[in-house]
Amino acid sequence: MDNLIPAPVRTAGDDSRAFVLDDATTLTAGPGTESTGRWLRGTLGAAFALPLAPAPKGAAGSANTIELQVDPALEPEGYRLGVDAVRGVRITGGSAAGVFWGAQTLRQLLGPEAFRRAPVRAGAERRIPLTEIEDAPRFGWRGLMLDVARHFMPKDGVLRMLDLLAAHKLNVFHFHLTDDQGWRIEIKRHPRLTEAGAWRARTKYGHRASELWDETPHGGHYTQDDIREIVAYAAERHIRVVPEIDIPGHSQAAISAYPELGNTDVVDTSALSVWDTWGINPNVLAPTDNTLRFFEGVFEEVLDLFPADTSPFIHVGGDECLKDQWKESPAAQARMAGLGLADEDELQSWFIRHFDRWLTERGRRLIGWDEILEGGLAEGAAVSSWRGYAGGVAAAEAGHDVVMCPEQQVYLDHRQDGGPDEPMPIGFVRTLEDVYRFEPVPPSLSEEAAGHILGAQANVWTEVMQDRARVDYQVFPRLAAFAEVVWSSLPAPAERDFAGFDRRMRTHYARLDALGVDYRPPSGPLPWQRRPGVLGRPIEGPPPTV
Repeated sequence: MDNLIPAPVRTAGDDSRAFVLDDATTLTAGPGTESTGRWLRGTLGAAFALPLAPAPKGAAGSANTIELQVDPALEPEGYRLGVDAVRGVRITGGSAAGVFWGAQTLRQLLGPEAFRRAPVRAGAERRIPLTEIEDAPRFGWRGLMLDVARHFMPKDGVLRMLDLLAAHKLNVFHFHLTDDQGWRIEIKRHPRLTEAGAWRARTKYGHRASELWDETPHGGHYTQDDIREIVAYAAERHIRVVPEIDIPGHSQAAISAYPELGNTDVVDTSALSVWDTWGINPNVLAPTDNTLRFFEGVFEEVLDLFPADTSPFIHVGGDECLKDQWKESPAAQARMAGLGLADEDELQSWFIRHFDRWLTERGRRLIGWDEILEGGLAEGAAVSSWRGYAGGVAAAEAGHDVVMCPEQQVYLDHRQDGGPDEPMPIGFVRTLEDVYRFEPVPPSLSEEAAGHILGAQANVWTEVMQDRARVDYQVFPRLAAFAEVVWSSLPAPAERDFAGFDRRMRTHYARLDALGVDYRPPSGPLPWQRRPGVLGRPIEGPPPTV
């Protein structure tokens, strides 16, 4: 019981006594918990080669049963988990989601063998210590952002990532689908977005200072059926998907496919291709009616693929929009004059406000990176605060909802160690302990403003992550620390028991091993040293000083 991650609110029990799953153990899923019942049969049932057959009708409360039920008196994502030597397991959640999170805790109680995808060896222990757990999350937004534009991740990798989020009780998947380096979502009315915009001719190997190139074309996209499958898979795991279509900057892939979207009066957009390097790109969308209508069409299809019940928020990016082309463009300047706008920041605000109104009319909420504060924040917009805490503080004090994801604390593309063996190093060193001491709510916030902090997310930008193993290495084990920060009610950062967390991680590493995660180990050989080539060729020389 003392090896659970994230740590529950309250536990009590007796590790010396246990309930043991066997072939006769049944599973009763009450109304609203059927999907968790299916998940348990597909995980615990598969790992231990147990049928977990439905209990006979009227057998609720009987012996040797895993029983699932909803009690609305509990917090929506809260749960109670009880294990009795005779009766078995009882999981009660405030909602179907609470029951599911309780099932994740049950899996951890069964030990690392429960995380295997194939039946374990004969005689493997199916012992669950007798326990009583009461638990509920601190935040309602516990997320991970995955960038699939810089390096595409095939659908099966995305589904696997959703399983890993669920195993850590994370409930938001921010899906960064478009950028300068690739457009990853099929839009039927604009087919060239994926026909031309999903592929680039080559890719820089390493970060922006690198002079190494992979000359192999890189790309891929998700069909609309792929997206529906991903959304449904996430919903079964009580994960909300937040799709991101990045506008008006980070748009060269779209402009390369449809040159009329760009500022054609200052640049020959017909000569543009999907960008093959990293950094901030000067080619931004033109602030024209044609551009607005084009992206309204894009968002219409996006809303159809991401239903409101599972995706109430739509992310529009809004970050790192260089405005030099607007300053030089007679058309953009005429638009500003016609609207009575003072500067290009207000022009971007006008652009974002348009889609805030458009989304609000359709029952959705706009969220964007903290640059959308510049020029005035759209009335209903929420903010992803990435450039430190300041943007989030300003937005929350003004009454806007905020998701904290400051680069200095929870950008998992930043390297985990300062040593020369780190692959393709980037940015700050952010260790497991650094992430564990991240605090989403700055103490300077007023009580009312603190109520606008929806939660936090870790961000995974994939410029230096060319494949699944590379993503694993950057994300884990730090995602486990982040998960505890956003789920558990921890003390102030300086008072947190990192030594205790680190001790619990010794058990959790075995769970990650069983799941096949190529995490960065706390000691010993690194993954590519154990298995040469798993993370690609290393960059020679020491990491840059930042």
